[in-house]
Amino acid sequence: MGIEFSGIAKDGQAPKLVTLSNAAGMEITVMDIGAAWLSCKVPVDNSLREVLLGVSSIEDYERQQVYLGSTVGRYANRIAGGKFSIDGNSYQVDTNQAGNCLHGGRDGFDKRRWSIVKQTPNSVAFELTSHDGDQGFPGELKAQVCYALSDENAVTIEYQASTTKATTINLTNHAYFNLLSADGDDTILGHSLRLDTEYYLPTNSVGIPLGDSLSSRGSAFDFTVAKTLDCYAMEDEQLKQAKGYDHCYVSTRPHDEDKPLAWLQSPDDKVVLTVSTTKPGIQVYTGNWLAGTPNRKGGVYSDYQGIALETQYLPDSPNRSWTDSNAILYPTEHYLQCTTYAFRF
Repeated sequence: MGIEFSGIAKDGQAPKLVTLSNAAGMEITVMDIGAAWLSCKVPVDNSLREVLLGVSSIEDYERQQVYLGSTVGRYANRIAGGKFSIDGNSYQVDTNQAGNCLHGGRDGFDKRRWSIVKQTPNSVAFELTSHDGDQGFPGELKAQVCYALSDENAVTIEYQASTTKATTINLTNHAYFNLLSADGDDTILGHSLRLDTEYYLPTNSVGIPLGDSLSSRGSAFDFTVAKTLDCYAMEDEQLKQAKGYDHCYVSTRPHDEDKPLAWLQSPDDKVVLTVSTTKPGIQVYTGNWLAGTPNRKGGVYSDYQGIALETQYLPDSPNRSWTDSNAILYPTEHYLQCTTYAFRF
């Protein structure tokens, strides 16, 4: 079936869309521009429920500024001041939010046309070459993102990359989920979230970590037991500052793509999403600044209509000594990370 999607991209060509489906009737649609995840439909009550925020035209995709379903890079999340050093060499990369580099800069991977390099009935792989000096990042980087949909209703995203010079890398997907209906009017504040970690990174007013991770036990950031996202009603100063959750949780167990790090459940209890990853962190972002973003119905989204669960290295890792979040890739190494979004309905 796929989705309705129209328009011509800024490069004068139509986007290429690929729809994958499985035996249960679940469908996902992805696009070459931004290597973006545009749609995720799961069968509920004898119909398909759209659970991924998205748009219905390439013009709206290019207009939106919240990274709807995009592959973001070279570096997801923030680098303080856009500055870092590798082996004594200092670099200044593009800054595009409050003096920091967010999601790779103003012309990040989310805005590029990727090449489809492999396609099977249940998977598709995209590839992108980022030149040496792109947005200020060193080294020619070749990146590949592969989406696969299993008959067990799991969407697995595999990231690979290689570089000609030591560089920073942190690839993730910026999908926003609303398990009640991404095409309805409900927010995600009634969703229940549970995380298999108690540690998170407090931030300053522009999203840069203040220091090492803290325990969330007994605070508004404690999701070690499932609770709804609106349960603290912004009483915490960190939540007031960010207008909601926009914080990275740090995994303290061995990273295992087969063991969930996060569980999200719809208010009607009909859809559950689990997130498993090989990465050391997961950014929980409750869509605090979604208002005015075009939606696929021809209108706009409101704040808190979607939640992003972005698996990643920790924010500002190139400037930190976090041994479990070493975001530097050398020419002798191969970047390989994997995240699985599994659905129960």
